[in-house]
Amino acid sequence: MKQLKRGSGEKDEKEFSGDSLDQLKRAAGHIRYLINEGYAIKNASVFVGNHFLLSERQRLALVRSISPDEQLRLRKEKECTADQLCGKTVHIDGFNTIITLEIALCRSLLLKCMDGTIRDLAGLRGTYRLIDETPEAVRIIADTLEQMKVQKAVFYLDAPVSNSGRLKSLIADVWESCHVDLDIQIINDVDRTLQEKDHVITADAIILDKCKSWFNLMSFCIDKTEAVPVKVW
Repeated sequence: MKQLKRGSGEKDEKEFSGDSLDQLKRAAGHIRYLINEGYAIKNASVFVGNHFLLSERQRLALVRSISPDEQLRLRKEKECTADQLCGKTVHIDGFNTIITLEIALCRSLLLKCMDGTIRDLAGLRGTYRLIDETPEAVRIIADTLEQMKVQKAVFYLDAPVSNSGRLKSLIADVWESCHVDLDIQIINDVDRTLQEKDHVITADAIILDKCKSWFNLMSFCIDKTEAVPVKVW
């Protein structure tokens, strides 16, 4: 597998530290006010981003990190604790979860978001390649779920995304030593499927708002890496 530094940006070190990070946090305050007043977050990010002369990557970081107060309240109400997963089946947004951990292992940019999730700035856009960090990412997920005594893990992988079959095979190989039951499904509409489930593992905002319940697995998995997510709000 070819070594790639997944999720990195050429100017990340400059744009997400020091004075730039302080400016991002000021911009975040303006965006948060606007979305709590009913403005769409994309419109608010354009208006505030233009004012603060933010890059597209900085604007995307704010959009992915910030949520209106009511949305945060509803997500918190549906969030499960680790104890509640004992003996249960979890439903995992495969690419969303694995890519975030790959990025953590690559020491690329991760975001600590207002709803407690960890998100990245990588865009899948229908293409995916396994990298050297992929097996370790899957292993961390397996070990963490086993420690929580989860009964079964169901991974959902997007059929239209390239190499979904290869990722399925890798997950199965890594999982052989894990005592959590495994099911891997390659389907066409992962988001819609997960929106109807409980004990969902994802950081996708739309899924979080519509699913029955969810668990913030990344907050546990990230601690097993050297990654330090950035807080831009």
